[in-house]
Amino acid sequence: MNKPLRRIAVFCGLLVLTLLLRDNWLQYVKTDALKDDPKNRRVTIARYANPRGDIIVGGNPITGSAESSKTGLNDLKYKRTYKNGSMWAPVTGYASQAFGATQLESIEDGILTGDDDRLFFRKTLDMVTGKEQQGGNVVTTLNAAAQKAAFDGLKKQGGKGAVVALDPSTGKILALASYPSYDPSSFAGNSDTDAAAWKKLQKKYNPNDPMLNRALRETYPPGSTFKVVTAAAALENGKYTSADQKTDSPLPWTMPGTTTELKNEGSIPCKDATMRVALQYSCNTVFGKIGADLGNDKMLAEAKKFGFDAEQFTPVRATASVFSDGMNQSQTALSSIGQYNTAATPLQMAMVASAVANDGKLMKPYMVDTLQSSNLDPVAKTQPEELSRPLSPQNAQVLQEMMQTVVEKGTGTNAKIDGVKVGGKTGTAQHGVANSENPYAWFISYAKLPDGSSPVAVAVVIEDDAANRDDISGGGLAAPIAKNVMEAVIDSKK
Repeated sequence: MNKPLRRIAVFCGLLVLTLLLRDNWLQYVKTDALKDDPKNRRVTIARYANPRGDIIVGGNPITGSAESSKTGLNDLKYKRTYKNGSMWAPVTGYASQAFGATQLESIEDGILTGDDDRLFFRKTLDMVTGKEQQGGNVVTTLNAAAQKAAFDGLKKQGGKGAVVALDPSTGKILALASYPSYDPSSFAGNSDTDAAAWKKLQKKYNPNDPMLNRALRETYPPGSTFKVVTAAAALENGKYTSADQKTDSPLPWTMPGTTTELKNEGSIPCKDATMRVALQYSCNTVFGKIGADLGNDKMLAEAKKFGFDAEQFTPVRATASVFSDGMNQSQTALSSIGQYNTAATPLQMAMVASAVANDGKLMKPYMVDTLQSSNLDPVAKTQPEELSRPLSPQNAQVLQEMMQTVVEKGTGTNAKIDGVKVGGKTGTAQHGVANSENPYAWFISYAKLPDGSSPVAVAVVIEDDAANRDDISGGGLAAPIAKNVMEAVIDSKK
């Protein structure tokens, strides 16, 4: 071969090698980036080329798929549909041809579309048989009756709020409701109508922010419901050892380092009250002084055991609740009664009630029970997982007695259920400069059946202009909703 031909051959060989390297770079190194590129419409077309699998509650699908309109430039064959979409939106999220996907629709997209690597055998079999690719199912832990009771209760109140119900023994999420809500079906397509519906739901145009998942993503001052955590800290640190031991609680009590007296609401028996009486009447002075005496470090350690200061993944992410570090005694006192910087999601406060009900053992909350292939074969199953132990069994039982007194003859009597031991705690937290913002009415609770089992723990929060500062609003507004949710779960066990 003469020299010019050899140079041309080497040059062509280098070009081929460069093409091979580029091809491998695109196929193996850049695959995920190209696949997830929002400009890559082929991914979207593939996602909606076949019906999605379903999200299942109690054996019944709460989602579906329908053929898209063929008008305009729509080249997406199917769009998502929802049953009772507003009620289930905090669980499902949305899958929209125009606006993407969130929550379970996004997290489990691979299963729902059939593209997940764990479905390789199923996909291969479908290819061999010539069957169209089908999505798998996401089977949730939700209880339909409990969800309906939660959503209907919030809707009846008419304000903003959220409800979370857990199975204390496993961590299964039984209800996850947020109000106001939205119907994901209204913008599941990509038409002008879908775009208009989407715009109306945005916070910029709708100050009620219906797309905010208040159960997982909003933190509120928990008010007096946090006194359950403070009582747990007192028991765990040996400051007090029983429900009926008198506390060292002078009245009036001035917060350390200040000239400010911590006030109680009304004329209630808080001077040197036992912890049972203090929780029954919600004595700020008793629990504020406990927090100040224990100090920031011990209170923070106990709060963290209940899940504070850490995000939770259900698998949908929940915002971290807050109990601050580096506080002085008076700040710790205020934080120990659920004010100052303390902030909690409804999920977090349901976890507090759940740990107490489960004899001190906190289980990791989760809402996906099983992932299935299109022929209903299990692909993955969630196993209950212990998260922490905020209380010893003995101290948990002391706190159960105290919370049951709150419901039997304290501020939580609206949560009573015949034949069932109910423990609870009310709370009303005001916020904003000079308490200028809407107050929050809280109630946390659990139910214990005659056989000693505890099938449900609940947290309810309501933003309401009419809420009062004296805890009665927590008992009046939130407790009836918690009662209905607990009854729904109990009835489903019969």
